[in-house]
Amino acid sequence: MIPFDDAHRAVHYPEDRRFRIWIRPSILILLIVLALAPFVLAWVQHAFFGLPYIAPSPASLEGAPSGPHGFPVWIRWSHFFNLIFLFMLIRSGLSILMDHPRLYLNDDCTPGTEWIRFTPLMVPKDRLWTAKDDARYISPAVALPGYRHTVGIARSWHFMNVYGFVLTGVFFVCGLLTSNQWRRLVPTSPAVFVEAWNTFVHYATFHLPPEPNGFYGYNALQQLAYFATIFVMAPLSIATGMAMSPALVNRFPRYAKLFGGRQAARSIHFLMLVGFLAFVVVHVALVALTGFARNMNHIVLGTDDMRPTGMILGFIGIGVVLLCWVAAHYISWYFPRGLQHAQKAITEPVRLITLDRLIPREHYTKAQISPYFWPNGKLPVREDWKELATEGFKSYKLKVSGMVDNPVELSIDEMRAPGAEESITMHHCIQGWSGIAQWRGISMRKLIELVKPKPYAKVIAFYSFGGSLYGGLYYDTQQIYDAMKPGCMLAFEMNGEPLHAVYGAPLRLRVENQLGYKMVKWIERIEFVESEKLIGEGEGGKNEDDEYFDLLPNI
Repeated sequence: MIPFDDAHRAVHYPEDRRFRIWIRPSILILLIVLALAPFVLAWVQHAFFGLPYIAPSPASLEGAPSGPHGFPVWIRWSHFFNLIFLFMLIRSGLSILMDHPRLYLNDDCTPGTEWIRFTPLMVPKDRLWTAKDDARYISPAVALPGYRHTVGIARSWHFMNVYGFVLTGVFFVCGLLTSNQWRRLVPTSPAVFVEAWNTFVHYATFHLPPEPNGFYGYNALQQLAYFATIFVMAPLSIATGMAMSPALVNRFPRYAKLFGGRQAARSIHFLMLVGFLAFVVVHVALVALTGFARNMNHIVLGTDDMRPTGMILGFIGIGVVLLCWVAAHYISWYFPRGLQHAQKAITEPVRLITLDRLIPREHYTKAQISPYFWPNGKLPVREDWKELATEGFKSYKLKVSGMVDNPVELSIDEMRAPGAEESITMHHCIQGWSGIAQWRGISMRKLIELVKPKPYAKVIAFYSFGGSLYGGLYYDTQQIYDAMKPGCMLAFEMNGEPLHAVYGAPLRLRVENQLGYKMVKWIERIEFVESEKLIGEGEGGKNEDDEYFDLLPNI
């Protein structure tokens, strides 16, 4: 275990480390029926009609005159790198999941409406319970980096490895399409479905079907499994991952609706993770059962013989994968800042020219406002904020200063003057939950025009009355470019009422193309500065400084 100091140990290694999976009974019954139905049908067919006949596939016969023979070097190396990237994505994805260990089929995320949760806890109704409180511990032996509240580091690994996963996949598919290897994986006749079912009946009733030599071809069930994994599951994982982007969803809400909504996309994303794990388990089991040494020579050496060389090198390759896990664990805790910067260098340029250019648009109605909106963050404990709250923030003044020609102090009433803006938007939290709410406030564009920033002021710093996870006052920053976008406002009302203390009174920031932690609550003052590097640790915010979050979280 990493030797945490007291502050970090209290956060990452809590006393309550229980793990429990709860599934809604109706969903559980449905999943059991869907899982068992094919096996029941297979046993019925076997009992009444016997095992179906499986004709030998000409392409799988050794010495066949046509068809893909063997595994070229590009397939073998793609297979190895895909193994590395896929498991890094799965392990980091589990850490991300545990920061909000509930999956929904609705975008409101009301506690009790989840279809599955990975926590023994029901959300208490007798006290304030934030999304941060709801996060769970997960062992670093299972997840990357594991522990609790490590979503920032987990996202760094996830986003860097998704680039490797996608590039490996593109390289592999290009290799398939420019060679005859595509014939291994792509069905060319509807008859393959009948043949696949016949093969499944053999497996389901504990009879090994006539096994082709994989060096020359696959049986129909293998072909469909590989095709689905490469051409269905992998693209669907990427597509549903994109559907969790606030920049994308708040610009093109129909995209998320393709999957049933933002939270349904998150659920599908998780089910694809389960699908990949199931594929790996079955794949490895069949490799072992149908001639382990020979199969390892196929994929490691590209030869069809019984030498132990491929098996030995294969175990060395698996050892390399495990060493990558160990190295990633130690990098996460001993070099987290370097990891954060590496992820920024790799992923931010792409986001700047794609997601960050999308202009948010309001697409929601009052009827779509969520009945529940998860509270988050640490409620301020400062006496000055408590005094202001007692009087309803009547004497509150927002101080706007720094590199501006016209510093101002504005009361809530002055911000309520004609010209205040209103919008109904979907909030996306880095932890995974979402919610739709109506906001009313002063547009950041109007505020910027009022204070007249100096030409060399590029960044706006928002300072909070509230605290951060490890102590110290919370702050975050925005580029003026993003603050000028539609919908970016300082909100003093939520759902038609004055902003509640729990949700950020007297003021909270709304930036609809980014994740929630950038939307500072309980705003005390605002300062225009030249660069985020001049504040705090220089990473752009308290979460960026302490928890290694992204500076530009468009996804």
